[in-house]
Amino acid sequence: MEEKIKLWLKENKVKGIKLLQKLVQEDSMRGNESRAQAVIIEKCRRIGLSLDIWEIGEESLLNHPDFCSDRKDFSGNPNVVGVLKGSGGGKSIILNGHIDVVPPGERKDWQDDPFSGRIEQGKLYGRGSTDMKGGTVAMLLAIEAIISSGIKLKGDIIFQSVIEEESGGAGTLAAVLRGYKADGAIIPEPTNMKLFPKQQGSMWFRISVKGKSAHGGTKYEGVNAIEKSMKVIKKLEELETKRNRRITDPLYKNIPIPIPINIGKIHGGEWPSSVPDLAVLEGRMGIAPDETIEDAKKEMMACLEELAEKDSWFADYPLIVEWFGGRWLPGNLEADHPLISVISESFESVKKEKPVIEASPWATDGGILSNIGKTPVVVFGPGVTKAAHDVNEYIVLEDMFEASEIIALTLLKWCELS
Repeated sequence: MEEKIKLWLKENKVKGIKLLQKLVQEDSMRGNESRAQAVIIEKCRRIGLSLDIWEIGEESLLNHPDFCSDRKDFSGNPNVVGVLKGSGGGKSIILNGHIDVVPPGERKDWQDDPFSGRIEQGKLYGRGSTDMKGGTVAMLLAIEAIISSGIKLKGDIIFQSVIEEESGGAGTLAAVLRGYKADGAIIPEPTNMKLFPKQQGSMWFRISVKGKSAHGGTKYEGVNAIEKSMKVIKKLEELETKRNRRITDPLYKNIPIPIPINIGKIHGGEWPSSVPDLAVLEGRMGIAPDETIEDAKKEMMACLEELAEKDSWFADYPLIVEWFGGRWLPGNLEADHPLISVISESFESVKKEKPVIEASPWATDGGILSNIGKTPVVVFGPGVTKAAHDVNEYIVLEDMFEASEIIALTLLKWCELS
């Protein structure tokens, strides 16, 4: 069976590359996912999957406590699920990928058009190639290799192409609420072919710092909100250090800052000759795999309240802290879970070496699948981690085919031969 899979993938490399190229050439930024999903739908139909296509936005999703998107209208951009039913008696698995991509940024910094799909020296370039259309194609090829080789499985394979991952996971949350759960799941994000059983969570925050306006020539008559915000940033740096000292999990040994607190945006003041009376900081707070979002929030709030003990200004004018925008639940799978063992065995069979097992440096939809869907998740896939969200994003095509073979062998073992 394994030799059949290997031979089919070898004989169908051109087909796989063309599929990826076609997907990358479809700009599927937020709110524009429909054409790329049409490519997915056509492929699923051709290989014989039972399709469920629906536009998310149902009341149960919009009112769910873990729904965090600022987008309420998803019309025209559906979720897609394709199911290969098993004969029964085996374990089921979800193969989850997101179709949305982040904006390309400054187009002049790209060597080619961001959606070119150019191929050079074994790499395919374009926004979404690594994050994560290469992983999606690897999943589809794995399923097609099994079907084309005449292999029947006991357990169900549930392929998912969801929207909104980059904005907080509304697509995967909608799939869970629609009833899609399984005995295990693989998310082929760009892990450099490493296995990630743990993923940090994250959430966005906004901190408004009050000051007192005055003329710049008599700045001593005012209170500079930007200068006060520097104290807030310093306090957040101390909190980041404190939180990361607690991370002793060996899976984080190669990650310098397991759960960062990042300031990504600052706005303060309206005029160079005026003392600013308001500064606004926006950022991202990492959440440990074994931590809840509420506990992380409480720790940050307690830390910021300490500012008032050394500076009475913060007692008189407390910081305004808001949690907004993106929010991703952490994922935490035990190291000895059978799914890790099966993927590791398949990896060794293909690569002739043991896989590197680490914790994920970023959040994924795995937190939704594991916490809300109660589905154990391993993040594993082709793609270059450092190339995700960067200009001139690319994927090594050979990695995509190796990942596809590893996923296919995992399906044989996990779902069991019929």
